[in-house]
Amino acid sequence: MSLYEFGNIAVSKAGHDKGEVFVILKSDSEYVYLMDGKNRTLEKPKKKKRKHIQSIQYTDEKLSQRYANQEKIINEDVKRAIKLYKTKKCSHS
Repeated sequence: MSLYEFGNIAVSKAGHDKGEVFVILKSDSEYVYLMDGKNRTLEKPKKKKRKHIQSIQYTDEKLSQRYANQEKIINEDVKRAIKLYKTKKCSHS
């Protein structure tokens, strides 16, 4: 499993959005396309260089399952995945 696959969580390491949590939409050899469901939606993802993000080995199962089944994914699904990640991260700290 690649760190830059759809549904993985990523944290911005540089730029005005440093520290923000995103979900990876897609990636190519140099860039990763990120979404948060609010400012960066499925329709308008953030294009960021791979070296400017920290990919986390955490994938929201429900989001990945919907993608695998080719079901429609909406921005609320992305927001929920980020919220669940933040909740789990805080409970482990």
